[in-house]
Amino acid sequence: MMPLSMARTGEINAIKRIGGKDEVRRFLESLGFVVGSQVSVVSEMSGNLIVNVKGARVAVSKEMANKIMI
Repeated sequence: MMPLSMARTGEINAIKRIGGKDEVRRFLESLGFVVGSQVSVVSEMSGNLIVNVKGARVAVSKEMANKIMI
């Protein structure tokens, strides 16, 4: 298990765990980041990521990406 911030571009991974406070987990869940769903990194710039989750592209900060374990 590793944080989403360490995933390679284009690689498809499954979300295994989402850390952080309840508020953060609910926010990520509302964006589509739920345990078991598929996620892939589209691009990375200065640690911030654009990811494809549930057919949508979402921008995620490095701090948020570190809370999503794949």
